[in-house]
Order: sequence, then C-alpha cells, then structure tokens
Amino acid sequence: MPRYKHHIFSKLPRVRTTIFTTMGQLAQKHSAINLSQGFPNFEPDPSLIDLVTQAMKQGYNQYAPMAGVMELRETISEKIEQLYGRHYHPESEITVTIGATQAIFTIITAFIGSGDEVIVIKPAYDCYEPAIEVNGGIPVFVQLNNTDFRIDWEVFRSKITPRTKMVIINTPHNPSGTIFTKEDMLELQRSLENTDIIVISDEVYEHITFDGQEHESASKYDGLASRTFVCGSFGKTFHITGWKMGYCAGPAELMYEFRKTHQFNVFSADHAVQKALATYLKEPQHYLGLNQFYQEKRDLFLDGLSTSRFKIKPSQGTYFQLVDFSDIAQEPDEVFAERLVTEHRIASIPITGFNTKGADNHLIRFCFAKTNETLEKATEILRNL
Repeated sequence: MPRYKHHIFSKLPRVRTTIFTTMGQLAQKHSAINLSQGFPNFEPDPSLIDLVTQAMKQGYNQYAPMAGVMELRETISEKIEQLYGRHYHPESEITVTIGATQAIFTIITAFIGSGDEVIVIKPAYDCYEPAIEVNGGIPVFVQLNNTDFRIDWEVFRSKITPRTKMVIINTPHNPSGTIFTKEDMLELQRSLENTDIIVISDEVYEHITFDGQEHESASKYDGLASRTFVCGSFGKTFHITGWKMGYCAGPAELMYEFRKTHQFNVFSADHAVQKALATYLKEPQHYLGLNQFYQEKRDLFLDGLSTSRFKIKPSQGTYFQLVDFSDIAQEPDEVFAERLVTEHRIASIPITGFNTKGADNHLIRFCFAKTNETLEKATEILRNL
C-alpha cells in the first residue's frame, strides 16, 4: 500500500535546527575543542550530588508539589530578599520550573495570543521568538548597537503600540556579555509606566558579573517588580545544566495565571533535586563566590588572546566572550565559525542568527565555562590564526 502523506501546517515554518546543535555536532564530528554551547566541561560540587543521592534514598522519588517544594521556595524567597530587597511570598509568588527556558515558554503561553506584540531585545537567545510565534504572537525587535551593545531607549519607546503585551529583557546578556545598568532599568521602568505590559526578565546569569559590577535585577525596582517575571537558573549557577532546574518569581496575580499553564505543561520538577537544592542554597557562598570563579576564567581566556588578531571588549557578565575576527577574515561569521572547526578544531557560535535581519558584524561567541587546561589549549590555537 502507498504510504499516506500528511499535509502538515507548521506553526514554526522558519525554524531550523539550532546553531547550538549544529556547532555541537560539528565539534563532535571533528573532535574539536568545544567552546560553543553554554555548558561547563567540569563537574559540579560533589556535596550537591551527595545531597541529591540522599534525597533519593530518603524517598523523594515521586511527584513534587506542582509549584515546587516549599522549603526550596522559601529559600529562594530569602535569597532574593537578601540580595535585592524584594520579598516574594513562597506560597503564591515563586514557582520551581524545569529550567529557565520552560519558565519563559510557560509565561509566554499563559499571556500571549494571536496578534499580541512582544518586544525582544536583539541579539537575543534563540528560545524567545519561537515561543512567541507558536502562540500566535508577533516579535517586535529592538537591536542593540554594534559597538557597545547598549539600548537606545527612544527607539525602544517607539516600538510600543496598543498591541504590545510583553517585553523580554536579558541581563547579564547572552550573547554580548553586557549588563543592564541602573539607568537602563530606570529607563525601562519609565517607558512602561501607565501600561499593562508584562516583563520577562531573564536573569539566569545573575551571579556572574565581573570587575565589581552589580547585577541589576528587575526585582529591585518597584515599577518593574509589579509587572515582571524574574527567571533564574540553578543549572547556570551550580554547573548542572543537564539537571534542567530553574524558577520564576513574580506578583501573585501573574503567578496565578502562570501556574494554570505550568500544571498542564510539566506539572512539577524533579523532587530529589529540589530537596537537595533547598539545603545547598542555605550556604550563600555557593553562589556568591561565582563572580570571582568565572572572572578568573575570563581573565585567563583574555590573557591567552592578548597577542591574537581578534578585537576584544571584555565580557561584563555571563560566561561568554564575543570576539571580532574582522582583522583575520572578511567571510560571513557562519562560514568562519565552520572553518574554525574543520581546519583548526575549535568550535564557537556565530552571532548573525541572533541579530535583526541576520546582521553580520564579524562576531563569534566563545564559552569560557571550561577547565583551565581546555582554555589554554583553545587560546594557543586562536593565537596562531
């Protein structure tokens, strides 16, 4: 019998395999040093693994409460209040999620419908736009400038229309490594006054800022906190990206709607990991020491490239570093990145796909969340280009 051919209407017709998957597979094929995807190549704290094992042995192997283990939510609430001066009620204003990406997708699904506009700051992490489009929304782009990746707030305000339902910000910012300043947050707050616009503040790198600069959480600002979901990631903070564990905090009336979708999407996150994190988070140095830990890796990477032909502006936050290769080659960034893998055995991420209209500024992104040995091998190769 002839095979029946399905006539499929794709809700995401333009989506292709992500550049992260593409470069990861290419790196594996060519046995390259992989500085592309944003995950550490070193192990998490053994004591955290021991806590998970203990929780499993103690019987925390069935469904956790839908919104998350209360002890963990209470600890998250305490952490946010100590760092940013904002109290979120553990019962009604914090939800534990399967990573920050699930939190972001669930927020968009809960609030965005056909024709709703969502302002996205570009370059942007690649999960935002598909989540908007699959729910019938329309991404509206504000491109950061090409020199220092700052936002033009007049341009931002010009993008706000009666159909604007949501804004997504990301600080510290992936892929540029810049951070929103206090002035940026105040501009955002002023821009949204007298509107019902909801904000998603993607703060997964909140504990990775450099050179004494502070993270400006949306939770610090009254006019933002009242309309914002703040999204965090234990995976980024504790080197456990494969565990897919995050959370979001927001006003009770918004969180009530969020949980309507969350319960039918994933219902709950891993029970034993939540129990372990509730204990592990009680020691603040487990996350407060992260700035120094990653600044040493950033500086090692930058020192290794100091005699290279790349043009570099040091990352202000995240564990990513952009480099400008225009003094080395004039080819498109995707071509250059592929050639780095096939000819030099080192993998990066080209930035074109994150920009509005695929603007190519000859920038590639390296992840320095790697062992010192890996970073030294990588910079030896890059110095010789």
